[in-house]
Amino acid sequence: MTSTDTIFEYLEKNRAELVAFLEALVKLETPSAESSTHGAALDLMEGAYKDLDYKTLRLAGSACGGQLIACPRDRVRHRCTQLLIGHVDTVWPEGTLERMPLYQNNGNIHGPGIFDMKAGLTQMLFALRALRATGALPTVTPVAFINTDEEFGSHESTRQIVRLARISDRAFVLEPSLGPEGKLKTARKGVGRFEIHVKGKAAHAGLNPESGVSAILELSHQIQTLFSMNDADKGITVNVGMIDGGLGANVIAPESVAKVDVRVPTHADAAFVEHAIYGLKSHAEGTEVTVTGGMGRPPMEPSPGGEALWERARSIANRLEIELDHGVAGGGSDGNTTSQFIPTLDGLGAVGDGAHAEHEHVRGDKLVERTALLALLLLEPPMEK
Repeated sequence: MTSTDTIFEYLEKNRAELVAFLEALVKLETPSAESSTHGAALDLMEGAYKDLDYKTLRLAGSACGGQLIACPRDRVRHRCTQLLIGHVDTVWPEGTLERMPLYQNNGNIHGPGIFDMKAGLTQMLFALRALRATGALPTVTPVAFINTDEEFGSHESTRQIVRLARISDRAFVLEPSLGPEGKLKTARKGVGRFEIHVKGKAAHAGLNPESGVSAILELSHQIQTLFSMNDADKGITVNVGMIDGGLGANVIAPESVAKVDVRVPTHADAAFVEHAIYGLKSHAEGTEVTVTGGMGRPPMEPSPGGEALWERARSIANRLEIELDHGVAGGGSDGNTTSQFIPTLDGLGAVGDGAHAEHEHVRGDKLVERTALLALLLLEPPMEK
């Protein structure tokens, strides 16, 4: 029996245990903004890795619940490593399970955070379990990294991700797959956040409006300039998602602010848009425009190493008789970071739908095959340099 058959058979036999673990993880609500909720989920994951005879390290967080790193206790020293990444935090506030309960229907498993990305964390664990149980030991040592601040941009954990990526051969990111076909993600847009602050001059709107300078009017000009930066052909999006300002309807507004989201496919586009936003100039005399923020996550651009890793995944999928494709994701992940240093394959998590939405679910019939795909990828030899 081949390793493909053995691993798939093990996972099929342990399907019920895999689903039970996933459901237990979903029941532990872990909103990004409430770090006090993260500990129980990290405890569950840490205990599962210890049961796998993995050595674990917990790193404390400041505004988040910290990070968990796990690697085989019997690892061979100086052997190259491969990085597996996932996040335990979700966008859903505590108490969401009361109105969005965990349930199964027509082969789908529904629940807050299940698709993004607690199913991916479960698949990561069970892929490693399958390798250990079947004696199929990777020649590239797997290192699991789980953070609790990904939905907020991984501001605290990025330093650790960079450190691990620099010493790894490749990275596998267990974010959910792309689209109903379950595509892997071989490219991601870079993500930026900017704030445009405008200062004007207050005055009474009825008694002496000519003495004031409206920050809101000035901001409206800046917003039109920002939207003109959109380029559908290049895949550049610049969106003013929030605006605020003014003191009251009867006051010429002395201040206003806009919050801007930027998505770009290439580093060159990122530099161009960032330069353009920081180059905004005021239209009206007496106003002052200040820009803060920047590109938080760099683009995950296609690369020869990433392409080679995708080809390995496609070959394994053929052995598993899985139809597999790849694509570009508009959102960012920790794969954006790892791809700056090593070949990265993202979207290896669950097949489903509804990330950040009320209908969030995963396809139960795809859990085993996607876990097998990851397990077999972990058996691949080191990447060619």
